[in-house]
Order: sequence, then structure tokens, then C-alpha cells
Amino acid sequence: MAKLVHFSEAASLALHAMVLIAKSDKHVNVNTLAEKMGASRNHLAKVLQQLVKYNFLRSVRGPSGGFVLNKKPSEITILEIYEAIEGKIDVQECPLDRQICPFNKCLMGGLVKDVTLQFKEYFKEQTLEMFLSKPE
Repeated sequence: MAKLVHFSEAASLALHAMVLIAKSDKHVNVNTLAEKMGASRNHLAKVLQQLVKYNFLRSVRGPSGGFVLNKKPSEITILEIYEAIEGKIDVQECPLDRQICPFNKCLMGGLVKDVTLQFKEYFKEQTLEMFLSKPE
């Protein structure tokens, strides 16, 4: 079945892992996160390293090591996490990225652009902190 909005597995892992890490008062290791999320340990580890690269997380080695937030949850937006994994959201006039349209009016009526802008704005307003009181 087709989906209008699709999240990659990596983006979903990043968002969920960040919430779980933010909820913890200690370092969280990748094995614990993978188990809680029902995710591939290797895939999750790659996603977490990307979040370290973007300075959202800090990793600590050793038996009591793991991942911890590098910023306050109130300083991290869901958009920033999403774009760290997927790249910047590109808002286009044409969903097919065409310079010349064979029609006088867009068949989508600008809907794709509007939905993309709404998606981006909504994620920009949501901080990680907003998800800390919600159940896992």
C-alpha cells in the first residue's frame, strides 16, 4: 500500500533513540536501545554515530559507557534530528522538479509544497523536551 508521507527507518530510529536517551539519567548503550526499539543494532549504531557527528549526542566508551545528550532537550528540534539523518528538506514548487510544466495549472495545485512547508514548520516547533513526558 502506498504512503503519502514516508519516514526512512534511519530517521525513525534517530527520533525514537533521541527520546529514549533524553529520558535516561545515565548513559544508554546501543544494545539496550536496539532491544527497546526492536531495531538492528548495527543500523542503530550507524544512526547514533551520525547524531554524534552533528553534536546532538556524545558517546562514552567502556563498560558503563553509551550515549548521552550533548545539548539540552529544549535546544534540539525534531527537524534538526530529521535533517541530520535525511539532509535538508527541499521545498519545491513542482513535485516532479520540472522547470517547465506542460500544463497551465499544476495538477497538484501546490499541495506538495504546502504540505512540505507545514511538515517542516511543525517539526521546527517541536523540541525533544516536548516528548519527555509522553509514555514510551
